[in-house]
Amino acid sequence: MAEIPAIFLTSFAVGFSGAIMPGPLLVLSIRQSITQGFIAGPLVSLGHAVLELLVVIGLAVGLAQFLERSLFSFAISLVGGLFLLWMGYGMVRRPASYVLPKGDDTILRATPSLGYAKSVLGGALVSLSNPYWSLWWITIGLGYIVWASGSGVAGVASFYTGHIMSDFVWYTFVATAVASGRRIMKGRVYQWLNGVCGVFLLGLALFFIYSSYGFLQVFLAG
Repeated sequence: MAEIPAIFLTSFAVGFSGAIMPGPLLVLSIRQSITQGFIAGPLVSLGHAVLELLVVIGLAVGLAQFLERSLFSFAISLVGGLFLLWMGYGMVRRPASYVLPKGDDTILRATPSLGYAKSVLGGALVSLSNPYWSLWWITIGLGYIVWASGSGVAGVASFYTGHIMSDFVWYTFVATAVASGRRIMKGRVYQWLNGVCGVFLLGLALFFIYSSYGFLQVFLAG
């Protein structure tokens, strides 16, 4: 059970690293916060969280028969580690300098305002339509589930909770900042935060790759 806090904390950090990157879910949160206020952040995050709950359950249940196979765990851990390595390197080398460019509100004007219930639905649909979201789950997400499954249901639940909390924290902050008329975050501070997250991802990537070596040894020994 000692791994549970580690799973939660690293899941939160990885989720936060992804959440702060500009994307369609961020744009939707900003657009909705203009008319709905800070509540838009939690609403959009809720839709995103429900969708990801279904994904986690589906992966954990559907892959249960494969998770005990060391060769499968080796492949998933290696692919997830390499993807994290690429993602972390990109964040460190080219840290994002903005959340939404000044004066570039075209995409906001093109996005219709939604009601509260539709904000939740929009959070799910926007996530589902993002190809990078699917790529994340078949690489990093799968690798995490392989790791978390070692601690049983509690491990998977800890991974999911940490992951969605990062979205709720970030998008609520964004919506609150926009609703109150402030810039989300000054450029240099955002670059620094993005760079720190990138370094963390590089460290976690090495952990995943190291774990894949352990799974390979088990396979070869068997």
